[in-house]
Amino acid sequence: MKKALLYGILFVFLISCGGVKKTQEALNTGNYSAAIGKALKNLADNKTKKSNQPYILLLEEAFAKNMERELQQISFLEKDENPAHYETIYKSYTHLRSIQERIKPLLPLRIYDENREARFSFKDYEDNLLDAKDQLSEYLYDNASDLLENATNKRDFRKAYEDFTYLDQINPGFDDTKQKIEEAYAKGLDYVAVKVINDTEQIVPERLEEELLNFNAYGLNDLWTEYHTTPINNLKYDYQMQVAFRDIQISPEQVSEKQIIKEKQIKDGYRYAVDTNGNIVKDSLGNKIKVDKFRTVRCDFYQFTQFKSAQVVGNVSFTDLRTKQQLNSYPLASEFVFEHIYANYDGDKRALDNDLVGLLNLRAVPFPSNEQMVYDAGEDLKARLKGIITRHKFN
Repeated sequence: MKKALLYGILFVFLISCGGVKKTQEALNTGNYSAAIGKALKNLADNKTKKSNQPYILLLEEAFAKNMERELQQISFLEKDENPAHYETIYKSYTHLRSIQERIKPLLPLRIYDENREARFSFKDYEDNLLDAKDQLSEYLYDNASDLLENATNKRDFRKAYEDFTYLDQINPGFDDTKQKIEEAYAKGLDYVAVKVINDTEQIVPERLEEELLNFNAYGLNDLWTEYHTTPINNLKYDYQMQVAFRDIQISPEQVSEKQIIKEKQIKDGYRYAVDTNGNIVKDSLGNKIKVDKFRTVRCDFYQFTQFKSAQVVGNVSFTDLRTKQQLNSYPLASEFVFEHIYANYDGDKRALDNDLVGLLNLRAVPFPSNEQMVYDAGEDLKARLKGIITRHKFN
């Protein structure tokens, strides 16, 4: 009777409570991990809440079914005796222990309608877990070491690096794993020699070249590519990246003048209003009515524009040094414009609009040098070069 009543309450909750319904669906479809996770989340908020009672029953059932399935799977894989299953076995034991550790802080979980506490058949997986970790560690080490020793390409070295790194995560300090990681990483790297060529008749500022080649400043995050702007002796490079300046055009220093004539009506005192007979008009209080007087003022406004521009054109190319084949070439271009506006005037400044008046406070400034112009154009080049490096993939 109590069972029937309990299931009736549970059925009502499944209809009215979306969270319970989704947990039940996960349980019914064999997604026990999801069902356990949803139940634990709700019980962690308030395990004694009456409306959370269904989660305790769902957790109890999902835990038992998950453990049964996991242990059956482990048993099957262990009988198969295939080393490729070691990782699955290790992860299964880790998962089983993890679930138990997540449930323990919530205990006891009281089921009010059955007047009992939820039952969880906890097991000690420590020995199983250690054995599985040892087997997996040996397998990973042997497999990665063989791959490292007999690698035919960089992908093999990178796979060995991944296996050694994973081994170091699950079993830190195992044998000489640290040294193997460093060796696999060094051999899996693509080394790129960077070269700058200036085919123009202009001098490329030294600091611009340094900043263009400062790859640390670009924030690039490519695990398997290392760029060297200064070649290292006895290191065999895989690729070359060439940054070539093909043309630098710098315009003459120019100052253009533009004259603007401005006129405006401004107040110029007042006069008394008169009627048609020439008599002064007064208001209701007997005061004379004043009327603003206007006059036209004029100002000759002279605007001067200092102008100078620099255009830098080049390209970035990548070459495979093993095959001597060019992989890709990307255009690299930038322009920097120096423009400064100032002004003076002749006449009545009151005729000028506010935006023109502001220019009267400015004076001519020295033009930047050609070197500075090229450097300023390089600010945009750095962003474009970063985009090219980020887009280009060697393999």
